[in-house]
Amino acid sequence: MITVYGIKNCDTVKKACNWLTKNNIDYQFHDFRKDGLTQAKVKQWFSKADWEILLNRRGTTWRKLSDNEKDSINKTKAIKLMVEQPTLIKRPVIEHNGDVIVGFSEDTYKQQF
Repeated sequence: MITVYGIKNCDTVKKACNWLTKNNIDYQFHDFRKDGLTQAKVKQWFSKADWEILLNRRGTTWRKLSDNEKDSINKTKAIKLMVEQPTLIKRPVIEHNGDVIVGFSEDTYKQQF
């Protein structure tokens, strides 16, 4: 089973879900805000993908962090912040066959699915 993690109103998540639907690929959607996120899940992703790839440094949530929080970010702090503020996670995060795919790339999706 494919699980897509993200936020329903995120344009990139919409692109990913539309691509999966268009290609007749079944998936389950997990909304960070509505369904929550555990520290264990974020740690699991970190074991499959570099935490810096998962960290969304482009979004509003990142910009709202203090300079001290941004400058002192590390793997441990990133886990804590991502659980507290899931919008700090680059979206979507897709779990498929034990792998983690971060973001949307049609080429990557064609290779994986």
